[in-house]
Amino acid sequence: MNPAPQPAAPIRLLVADDHMVVRTGIVGLVDAEDDMTVIAQADDGHAAVDAFRQHRPDVTLMDLQMPGMDGIEAITAIRAEAPDARIVVLTTYGGDAQAVRALRAGAKGYLLKTMIRSEMLSAIRAAHQGQDFIPPAMAAAIGAHAGQQALSPREIEVLRMVANSGRNKLAAAEMGITEGTIKVHMKNILAKLEAKDRVQAVMIALRRGIIDLDT
Repeated sequence: MNPAPQPAAPIRLLVADDHMVVRTGIVGLVDAEDDMTVIAQADDGHAAVDAFRQHRPDVTLMDLQMPGMDGIEAITAIRAEAPDARIVVLTTYGGDAQAVRALRAGAKGYLLKTMIRSEMLSAIRAAHQGQDFIPPAMAAAIGAHAGQQALSPREIEVLRMVANSGRNKLAAAEMGITEGTIKVHMKNILAKLEAKDRVQAVMIALRRGIIDLDT
């Protein structure tokens, strides 16, 4: 008689999110599945990197907005040590700019937290098989802005400062540059974002995840 085939080992998961309620919810969903298990949890980016080193999970679920080290930095650090690491982003923010940054850092999937119940298990299985998992709505958002020129790091800093301070003069003083320099940057920002004024530029940048206020 041929021996009975052995069941495949479950997918080993690391869950990194600074909200315990989210982590608990994910564990509850995973525990109901036969082919996956949560082996470690982390509540910030540094802890996520340490947990990855210790446990070497098959798939990591990574929040983007975490204290200390954010999710993008954690993905970059993990992938620098383990280029084959399979990471799926879970985030509250649906902006295409954040999605692009996460994917460029090496994420295999990108899910909004509102999709956890409907899409997360499929994303985990896809990532484990080495496949990318980008929901159609997110792929469409990324594609809609693919041809636009991205803001430079300095332009992002200027726009964030202007958004937080409300005035070019205050932003200039905060950054230690002239108000004229701020105006030049803002002109370029408006052109790249196809915005008619500063207020619209800030709204577009917030919606797309290019900036967050008070960060």
